[in-house]
Amino acid sequence: MRITGGQWAGRTLTVPPGLGVRPTPEKVRQAIFNSLGPWILDCSVLELFAGTGTLSLECLSRGADSAVCVEKSSKHASYIRRNTKALETNIEIRVQCALRSVKQLAEANRVFDFICADPPYGDKTSPGKRSESWAQKLLDEPAVADILNPEGRLLIGHTKRDA
Repeated sequence: MRITGGQWAGRTLTVPPGLGVRPTPEKVRQAIFNSLGPWILDCSVLELFAGTGTLSLECLSRGADSAVCVEKSSKHASYIRRNTKALETNIEIRVQCALRSVKQLAEANRVFDFICADPPYGDKTSPGKRSESWAQKLLDEPAVADILNPEGRLLIGHTKRDA
């Protein structure tokens, strides 16, 4: 896994072995950041379901001002710490459930320019039944609007069945 652009382009990130984490693929990250272009400069970033913090590190590499990573697994958060240390940068790491963190950040009046989330995929749903995926839960959470700058952007990964 490598950073795809910016000051750390080509730098290798450490990811846990196995299938416990599903980092956003390089081609997808390239497409995201090609569409954002220079807009990401000086942004404050919140990455939910951060895994190894790859999206936040891409943002910082491309000129974002600050990043907060929220990851429920302390094991996965340790990889964010390793990658942050290797790149000699700082990221605020919150080891907790993404929805709980969103509510706490809203209560603390924190605001972000770019919120990105590539959550685990939810269970399949019956035709005509509303999805119970993490992507849908984020969209249903009112506090997300409270922490997103009115001129900001929200990016949520999802399966095609949740589209």
